[in-house]
Amino acid sequence: QVQLVESGGGLVQPGGSLRLSCAASGSIFSIYAMGWYRQAPGKQRELVARIISGGSTNYADSVKGRFTISRDHAKNTVYLQMNSLKPEDTAVYYCNSNISPSRWDRGDYWGQGTQVTVSS
Repeated sequence: QVQLVESGGGLVQPGGSLRLSCAASGSIFSIYAMGWYRQAPGKQRELVARIISGGSTNYADSVKGRFTISRDHAKNTVYLQMNSLKPEDTAVYYCNSNISPSRWDRGDYWGQGTQVTVSS
C-alpha cells in the first residue's frame, strides 16, 4: 500500500509564497517521478511541475520562473516552492508519483489534494 500525504496549502495574498510538501510512504521499491497537478473549479486537472528520478524537471508555462520543484530522495518527499502567487494559481493541488511498490508492479498514485487560495 502506497500513500501520498500533502501539506502546506492555505490562503495567501497575491505576490506571496507557499511551500507544498508531499511525502510518499508504505511499500516502495522505487520512485520514478514525482510531481504536482492542480485543478481549479470548472477546469481540467493540469500538470504544474514534475521531477523524474534523474533530476530533470518540467513546468507548466504559466508557472515557469515562479515555482520550483525539488525532491528529497532520502525522505521520499517532493516539494513545490511557489513564489509570486497570482489569483489564477488558486486551485486544489494534487501530488502525483509514479512508483513501483515491488519489483513487478508500477503505477501512478495520487494524494488527497491541498487547497491553495490566492486572494486579497
